[in-house]
Amino acid sequence: MNIPANLKYTKDHEWISIDGEIATIGITDFAQKELGDIVYVEVETLDQTLDKDEVFGTVEAVKTVSDLFLPVAGEIIEFNDALESNPEIVNSDPYGAGWMVKVKVANVADIDELLSSEDYKTLIGA
Repeated sequence: MNIPANLKYTKDHEWISIDGEIATIGITDFAQKELGDIVYVEVETLDQTLDKDEVFGTVEAVKTVSDLFLPVAGEIIEFNDALESNPEIVNSDPYGAGWMVKVKVANVADIDELLSSEDYKTLIGA
């Protein structure tokens, strides 16, 4: 299972990468495998400011729909438009081309509360 050490994670299986005050967010390799074939990613919160742990969108697989939770408070500034026509990118490259949103982080202290790769491995039993 791919769990990059340079990312932070949530108990809800989102990953986050930080570059200054901009965070890139997606779902983990574990999450995409659990969901199965992803057929649709919906984010209707573009240009909205949300609190940590608020739902910022949904991911739909063949068998289920799952909410996406924001790991840090901030403004959703970008959606990965490639997912509109190719949502399966989340299955094939969850940490790269399959990213979902970019967020302008409101409170960098939120990042300190996230899981390290080792903590996330423990959470999922990897």
